[in-house]
Amino acid sequence: MIDWEDEAFVLSARAFGESGALVELLTEARGRLVAHVAGGGSRKVKAMLQPGMRVLARFRARTSDQMGQVSLEPMGEGPSRLFDDPTALSGLAAAASLAGAALPEREPHADLFQAFEAFLGALAISDIWPAVFVKYEAGLLEALGFGLDLGRCAATGATDDLIYVSPKTGRAVSRAAGEPYADKLLKLPPFLLGAQAGLRAGDVELGLALTGYFLERCVFDPLNRPLPPPRVWMIERLRDAGRL
Repeated sequence: MIDWEDEAFVLSARAFGESGALVELLTEARGRLVAHVAGGGSRKVKAMLQPGMRVLARFRARTSDQMGQVSLEPMGEGPSRLFDDPTALSGLAAAASLAGAALPEREPHADLFQAFEAFLGALAISDIWPAVFVKYEAGLLEALGFGLDLGRCAATGATDDLIYVSPKTGRAVSRAAGEPYADKLLKLPPFLLGAQAGLRAGDVELGLALTGYFLERCVFDPLNRPLPPPRVWMIERLRDAGRL
């Protein structure tokens, strides 16, 4: 018998059977998990199945390869504070859908759990969370083994004036080394190099283009899937709100 409990965030849920639900969780110690929730159609349980809800998950299964059953206990108020901010809710949906679509099941990623937690905390600050979302996507790439190498220039080893990223290697390129190939390189927004760089107009859009390129090429193309639609919808909302 497999029996454990762990803190988790709900990523998604859907009806299953007459009264149950299948819930997708990002757990702290065990990574992404899909399990059955008895009574998932009830009002009480549905309230815990919103993306971004933090829960204590108690899991049971007969064998390690069985889907298993999970009971949930809420921890905190969850995403209800965001219900009056549709743009922030679109960011939450995008972050949850990316984790659900990209992470292998039952593979521990404590670092990504912490990144997801940090992003949820930032959602209350409208001017900041889109940049934190870009860093969350960079963390997702890192967790999956495709981390960007932004510490020094791939061509010269220089650590200053890094403004490009090679689309082939994911490594930073300095202004001087990259200028002859500028039309073939991706732009590197300064905020990805450190918080002290600040955030300029257009930086979030550049960051989303950068992380989106590598997510598409390294993660979703091999799975024969597009980038999750909620990410596209989030970008549309941010653009309509003039926040890119």
